[in-house]
Amino acid sequence: MHTSARDFPAKSIGFLVAITLVGSIWAPSLLSAAHQETVQEGATTQEKAKIDSSPTSSDNAKTTAGAENTKPKSAQSIRGVSPIDTPTPPKTERQLAEERKARDAARKRGEITFDDLKFDIEKGGEYKPEMITPAIKDLEKKTLKLRGFILPNSVFQTSGIKQFVLVRDNRECCFGPGAAIYDCVWVEMAAGKTATFSTQVVTVKGKFEVDAETFENTDGYAIFKMTAEEVK
Repeated sequence: MHTSARDFPAKSIGFLVAITLVGSIWAPSLLSAAHQETVQEGATTQEKAKIDSSPTSSDNAKTTAGAENTKPKSAQSIRGVSPIDTPTPPKTERQLAEERKARDAARKRGEITFDDLKFDIEKGGEYKPEMITPAIKDLEKKTLKLRGFILPNSVFQTSGIKQFVLVRDNRECCFGPGAAIYDCVWVEMAAGKTATFSTQVVTVKGKFEVDAETFENTDGYAIFKMTAEEVK
């Protein structure tokens, strides 16, 4: 059966009227609150966008990154090692034995180094003949080869040199005052032979000897002498 509006009870009509009145009062407030929240969120989003896109913020980030990239780096940091020098480990017994073997073989071939001429004397100390070791005495009167540098202040010309001092190296320990006498060898060229000055390493070939006369004539500068057949 169809029911018209006139057939609704009076209480139902009153309830609908009350709901309508309450909705008309609350709806504007709810809409206003929702609108305000939306506006605040929009403002916050806009502020963040301004901050992120601001030149100052971007420049600061670039400046910081640039500063990090342009910081000077030490050679140690580039290589990835500690700036503290690592001490050289001592040689093993095997390494020392191999070195002695190699030196013995070289001496048999007639090749010596300044290490073969070293004996126990303090730098600047008084020389005594008994300081010469048996190994050095064994080299006497033999024709040997010895590599070293021509001491510049021992020569007065660049060619046609008849005598000079051969030293271990061209550092201050040999070129400077107070060089150890076993790091110096007095060289006299054999008859008809001459040498040419060089700042590079030269090899002297000649008869080796421990010579007291040389020691006296050089004011204690050298105790060893070589009569050279060639210098190259």
